[in-house]
Amino acid sequence: MLNPTDRIAILLHEGTQTSKGKTGISLLRYSDIPIVAVIDQTCAGRSLFDLTGIDREVAIVASVAEALAYQPTVLAIGIAPSGGALPEVWRQEVKQAVAGGLSVVNGLHTPMANDPELKALLQPQQWIWDVRQEPSGLVIGSGKARELNCLRVLTVGTDMSVGKMSTSLELNRVTVQRGMRSRFLATGQTGLMLGHDGIPLDAIRIDFAAGAVEQLVMRHGFDHDIVYVEGQGSLMNPASTATLPLIRGSQPTHLILVHRAGQQQIHNFPQVKIPPLLKVIQVYETVAAAGGAFAETKVVGIALNTFHLSADEAEGAIEQVQLETGLPCTDPIRFTAEPLLDAILA
Repeated sequence: MLNPTDRIAILLHEGTQTSKGKTGISLLRYSDIPIVAVIDQTCAGRSLFDLTGIDREVAIVASVAEALAYQPTVLAIGIAPSGGALPEVWRQEVKQAVAGGLSVVNGLHTPMANDPELKALLQPQQWIWDVRQEPSGLVIGSGKARELNCLRVLTVGTDMSVGKMSTSLELNRVTVQRGMRSRFLATGQTGLMLGHDGIPLDAIRIDFAAGAVEQLVMRHGFDHDIVYVEGQGSLMNPASTATLPLIRGSQPTHLILVHRAGQQQIHNFPQVKIPPLLKVIQVYETVAAAGGAFAETKVVGIALNTFHLSADEAEGAIEQVQLETGLPCTDPIRFTAEPLLDAILA
C-alpha cells in the first residue's frame, strides 16, 4: 500500500539501538521511499549514522508531534514490543498521527484497521495496513518446490533477530548485479513493507505454513535463476516455530547460516546455549534432508553479524569462524555478500 510519493515517519521508541527496532532499522537501510523522521525519545537529536551506521539523512525526534513538522504522509510502526502490542502511551501517539492526517503501516500482531478509536479518526484518503494478515487460498505443503530448476537459498539462524532478512537482501542485490535473474521472497512483515512479494509467515495457521511457503516459491521459481527465501526464527530457539515450515516449503538447495559474533546463548533464554557452529550446521543439514526423505542440503556459508564489533574485531571474528567451520564467512552488510554468492554458485 506504500507508494513512491509517500513520506514515512517511523515509530521507533527504544528501538534505534536494540533488536526491538529491527523493522524500523531495515526500512531505514533498504526502503526506496523517502523517510523523513525517526521517532525515538531515547535518541532524539542524535545522528542516525553515528547510532546505526546507516548513511541516510533522517532527523530523530522525540514524538509524533515533532515528526509532523517534517510533513510525513505515513506512520510506520518500526518496533516490536514483547507480546506484539504497543504500550498505551505509544498507542496514543498512533492516534495522534492518524488525527494529524497520517496513514499507518502496522506490522504488529495486534491489528489496528478495525480499532474503533482509530477508524473514527480516519479521513477518506487515509488507510491502516495491518501487514500480518493470513492470505487466502492456502493449501498444505507437498514438497513440490523440489521440482523447480532454480536455486533456492534459505537463510537459517542460530537465533532470532541475527540478520537473516538482511543477508537475503544483500545476496539478492549482488546476484542481480551479476546479471542473474534473482528474487528476494519475503516471509515477514518488514520485507512486505519494503514492497517485496511474500507472506507474513507468523500470521499463518501452522497446518498451512509449509504450503504457504511452497506457493510463494512456486510463484516465482520458474522465472528466476535464484530465489532467496527470507529465514525466520531458529531451530535453537524454544519460542520459534517458523523455521521448519520454511525448510519444508522451500525445499532449499542451499542454506546460509546467520550468526551474531560471540553470541553463546539464546536471547531472552540465557539457559539455552547455542551449540558450536559445526553442530548447528549438522542440525540444519540433518533436518533439511530428514534421513533421505528430501534432498541433501548443505550449509555453504556463514553470514556473521559483527555490528557490535570494531572493524578489526569483525575481521578477526570472520577469520575465526572460517577456521572453525571450513566455510566462507563474511558480514554481508558491513563488507560484502560476494563470498556467500560464490559459495552458492560453486
